[in-house]
Amino acid sequence: MAMNPPVISIDGDVEIPMSELQFATSRSSGPGGQNVNKVETRVTLSFDLAASPSLSPEQKARIAERLATRVTKAGILRVTAQRHRSQGANRKLVLERFVELLRDALAEEAPRRPTRVPRLTKRKRLDEKRRRGELKRQRSGDLDGEI
Repeated sequence: MAMNPPVISIDGDVEIPMSELQFATSRSSGPGGQNVNKVETRVTLSFDLAASPSLSPEQKARIAERLATRVTKAGILRVTAQRHRSQGANRKLVLERFVELLRDALAEEAPRRPTRVPRLTKRKRLDEKRRRGELKRQRSGDLDGEI
C-alpha cells in the first residue's frame, strides 16, 4: 500500500506537495530575552516557483507578477514568520501565509464594467471650477474678468 506524499491545497484545483517546500530556521529579532538569543524560532519558507511542476506556466507568471516583491530573480518565493516564540507555531503560520498569498495571487479578478460619470458629479466639478476661477479673478483685482 503506497502512501501519498502530503500536499497543501491552495484552492480547488491547485495542490502543492510538501516536498517542493524548503524550510529554514534562524534567530528571530525583537524582544524575547534569552530565548531570542539561543533558539532559532524564525521560519523561512522557500518555494522554487520557476521549477515547480505543480503549476502551469500561466499560474507561475501570474504569481511572479503579483508577488514580485517576494520572488527573487532566480524564481524563489520566500515567506517568513517570526511572530511566535516557538518554531512550530511559526512554521504553521508561515504555511498559512504561503497558502493565503498563493490563493490571492491566483484569484481571477472580475473585469471592470465601465460606468458613466453621474450628471450631478459633473455639475459639481464645473461649479467648483467656476468658483475657483472667480476667486482668482477677485484676487488679481480685476473684477471684470478681462485682462
